[in-house]
Amino acid sequence: MSRIPSHFHFIFGLRPQTEAFHLVYYLCLESCLRINKPGRVTLYYHFEPYGKYWDLIASRIELVQVPLCEEVAATHYDCDLIGNKLRYAHHADFIRLDKLIEYGGVYADIDTLFVRPLPDHLFEHAFVLGREDRIRNPASGEWSDSLCNALMLSEPGSVFARRWRERMPMELDGSWSNHSCQLAARLADGIPEAVTIEPPEVFYPFMWTPEGIRALLEENHPWPEKALSVHLWAHLWWDRKRRDFSAFYADLLTEDYIRNVDTTYNLAARPFLPPPASGIRASAIRAWRRLTTLRHPRLRHRR
Repeated sequence: MSRIPSHFHFIFGLRPQTEAFHLVYYLCLESCLRINKPGRVTLYYHFEPYGKYWDLIASRIELVQVPLCEEVAATHYDCDLIGNKLRYAHHADFIRLDKLIEYGGVYADIDTLFVRPLPDHLFEHAFVLGREDRIRNPASGEWSDSLCNALMLSEPGSVFARRWRERMPMELDGSWSNHSCQLAARLADGIPEAVTIEPPEVFYPFMWTPEGIRALLEENHPWPEKALSVHLWAHLWWDRKRRDFSAFYADLLTEDYIRNVDTTYNLAARPFLPPPASGIRASAIRAWRRLTTLRHPRLRHRR
């Protein structure tokens, strides 16, 4: 019997919903259902999503409303857009560990796409994380190892998950991931027997760099043989006003674009699209032309 149950957990809607549930999120859940055939899929929300893609998927998963995290709510953030985005991301950091400790299973960010079934051997471990590129801590200025929490497997009540959750409030310093991914790497050094670490190409075959995002969303590259899923790092390019990682943005990623432009992501996501509407519009071509016009020749990157 596996140590980790076939229960997949997702989080969305921790902030008030002012935009419809995006196609990317639908494709995450659809690919999970079809590729992994899980015994149970739960989406935790505070504000319920809406829109046509939500209507297509909501009845096929378990929906659970959750409160926000008290530790994050009590933390001071700068009252600007970046601070607000950090706060909601940090609520999700805490909630995901709470649910894995309580139920066990697989947690994945909702901008994940599953490309191959998670193999049985991963479910035999106590806790599983994937390595990502080293991250610079803005507070200390130091670069450190990072174990990304965008996809995790855990047995119920795992030692690693409980130790991580206990330390998180003390390490919550307002930076993106000191309390989450970087703390996980520090803990893994101290209790390596409690965690299994997969190489980057398993869960994160295209990294959170301008080159990785371009390879995924604009170019066509083969999938590494070991790749099971891909994380889109959507927070780095989703807003059309953000250009330091990519000129690509969420509004360009439409059904037409995925159906008609052969990119790394599009080819993998295409089988999970809902049935096509009648006729083929030219919006994909227009989006591609707009993207090539907007692309900045020298993109800086900051995580």
